[in-house]
Order: sequence, then structure tokens, then C-alpha cells
Amino acid sequence: MSVTLRALQTVVPPTILVQEQVRDVFAAQPGLSRLAQRLVTASFNLSGIDRRHTVIDELTLDSDTADPQFFDAATQRLLMPGTRVRNELYIVEATKLFVEAGRRALAACPDIVAADITHVVTVSCTGFYAPGPDYMLVRELGLSPATQRYHLGFMGCYASMPALRTAKQFVEADPNAVVLVVSAELCSLHLRSSDDPDTIVASSLFSDGAAAGIVSSRAPLPGERALDLDLFETVITPVGEGDMAWKIGDEGFEMVLSTYVPHIIDEHIEAALAPLFARDESLTAALAPPAAEPELELVGAAAGGPGSLAAGMPAGVAAGSAGALAATLPPTLPAALSTALPAALSAALPATLSTAIAHWAIHPGGRSILDKTEAKLGLSEAQLVPSRETLRQYGNMSSATILFVLKAILDAPATADGERVCAMAFGPGLTVESGLMTVTAG
Repeated sequence: MSVTLRALQTVVPPTILVQEQVRDVFAAQPGLSRLAQRLVTASFNLSGIDRRHTVIDELTLDSDTADPQFFDAATQRLLMPGTRVRNELYIVEATKLFVEAGRRALAACPDIVAADITHVVTVSCTGFYAPGPDYMLVRELGLSPATQRYHLGFMGCYASMPALRTAKQFVEADPNAVVLVVSAELCSLHLRSSDDPDTIVASSLFSDGAAAGIVSSRAPLPGERALDLDLFETVITPVGEGDMAWKIGDEGFEMVLSTYVPHIIDEHIEAALAPLFARDESLTAALAPPAAEPELELVGAAAGGPGSLAAGMPAGVAAGSAGALAATLPPTLPAALSTALPAALSAALPATLSTAIAHWAIHPGGRSILDKTEAKLGLSEAQLVPSRETLRQYGNMSSATILFVLKAILDAPATADGERVCAMAFGPGLTVESGLMTVTAG
């Protein structure tokens, strides 16, 4: 039985933050040291972000709010409201995003109606309230009052991956289950001015957004693209517990995002993916190390004789191994000889990750994380476009971001039925959540 993620939908609040303008505001805050000012400029300029979205409508240069709580446009001063003020705004604005994202997902699945939803899984780490977003979805979308509800809270940027895994497990346990998964994050509520390098980096990256999808065993409709959820894995790296963290402070939530995180990912991403690939037979075969060099017997034109391709080669080469043959070839290989080489020689070479898996949904925690991942795994620039474009247009929306990337892959015209997708998200711990998916078309 295939378990499929359908109707991926995304929502962002209307207020747009232009990265260059935000940079200038943060760099001009009173009390910053000269070093901090330089860090602000560097972090914002190198972020790979053009714009972000926020639920705080007063965070614009032309705001005329009479009693500002977050930003005084007249003086261009960032204010420091307490955690209660920030969380109360979260209750109002996060609810709107949760409900709108869920409503769009249902509308995008015409064969599924509100009464069909059996489970709701919500995800967020940027605020708290009860009854929470899971309850609000049931009430506002007209779901059955018997809908089972689950909330994954305060897990950070990787949390949508275990949400999808949980939804898959519900459907595997009950093939009639239909699970609505919704993530909404309001990271901008917790941005602040500070000399601390980790806080500066966080201020240059984080933003607001929501995404939703429906997980079930129902096949997609004709013309619909979806993702079969194949496998999931979670790995905690041996280092990094203090390099990515999320705590509650008196003036909002305090984010720790060390500049060492990209190095940790660079060092441990291959080991984090190994358990996932080991569970997929096709990938295990494709990514296996090269087999021992086959012994090849050259026939026809390559075997010898007057005018043959082997004429003039060392006596042991024509009857020797592929390795011996390759060792004696000149730098410029004649075209005739290249076509004569047996297929077994090329078949012994291992497939690379970039060819074995067509699409990569990498959580864009930052530009340097994407750079390290691309280089370490040998991915092409095109394979990182969905992640880089998500970062450029929306910033880092914590747990919702990976769903934006997956949607970008599904929406791309070149994405084809049957192609594999590897999704990865990183979060506190340092935790790496990964999953294998397959594009399926109705």
C-alpha cells in the first residue's frame, strides 16, 4: 500500500520585509558595537535572501502605528516587548495561518471533504496556546469532533518531517485514515537587536509562513502530482547539542544558531543519510562501492591481429583486466577504442547520489548549509534550486520551510512521474531528519 502526500499548499502573511532595508535598520540600532554592526552587514548580505514575510505589520518603514510594540518607524528603533506580548500575537496570527493553509489543502483535494479527515497533526515551535491549533482546525474547517489531534511543538526546523512520518504511520495502521498535516511558524515574533553573533545570524534568516498537505492511501486524481512517502529516518549527530537550540526568555524565544552548524552538517551528512539509503534496495545497489574489476576478453577489432586496436599494446593487456587496459591508454583515447570497450567496464562504476536521486529537498537553514550540502553530496546546481529559491523568496520559516521546498519540486514542469526525492531537515540537537519519496502522478 502506498501512502501519499497530496495537495501541498503554502501561505505567507502579507507584510514583506526587504532584506536590504531590514539590514540597514538592524545595523543602525543604538548600542551595537562596531564588530556587531559589521556582523549584521555580513550576515544579511550573505544570507541568500531577498525578502521575507512577517505577521507584524508595523515592521515596515512606512508604518504609522500609534502605539508600536515591535518597531517604531518614526525613530527606526526596534522595541523589546515581553514574551507575553509576542505570544498573544502568535495566538491570533498563527491561528489564521493554520486555518488558511488547512483550508487550501482541502480545496486542492476535491475527492476529500472535511468529514473524511480522521487525524490532524499540527507543527509549530514559535508559540503556545490551548486549546491549540489542532483544535482550531477542527472547529474552523468543520472537521468531525471525533477527529484525533496531535501537536508537535518546540522541535524546531526539522519538525515537519516527523509530522509526515507520524501521518504515514497512522495510514499504515488504518488504510482508511486521512491525515491533515499543517505547520505554521511565526519566527519574526522573536527577532531582536543584539551584539550576540548567534542572534544576529538568526535575525538575518528567520521569517513567517505556513504549509499543509493531506496524507492518505488514496491515489492522486488524473493530472495531479503527489509524493509517495517511502521511508523516514532520524539521526542525532555526535556533536552540536549547543550549536542549535531554542529557549524561552523574558523577551521572546532565544535562538542559538552557531556559525559552526554548516561545518557539523558537512562532517556528518553522509553518515546521517546512510541508515535511510540502507533501507532502500534500489539505492543500496546504485550507491554501492564499485565491484572488483571484471576480467575482460577483448574480441573482434580489439583482440589483436594486423591493424587491430590492440596491435602494438603490451602483450598482457588484450587478455588482461579492465584496470590494466585503462592504465595503458593514452590521454586522448581514440573514439573507435572507446566504443569497443565492453559495457561491463562502465557498469562497474558506482552511480552518484545526484543521478540515483533526481530531486533534493534540503531545508534551507542558511546559504552556507546549502553550499556545504551541495558540495559534500556532489549535487548539481539545478538540484538545489528549489531550496535556494525558497530561501531567497521566503527566508527560513523553521518547520514549514521543507514543505515549501517539496511543493516547489512538485510544481516544477520538469518533475516526472516515478522520480525519487530525498528530503532533509536539520534542527536542535543537532538532529537530522530525512525521508525518501517518489513522485506520483494521477
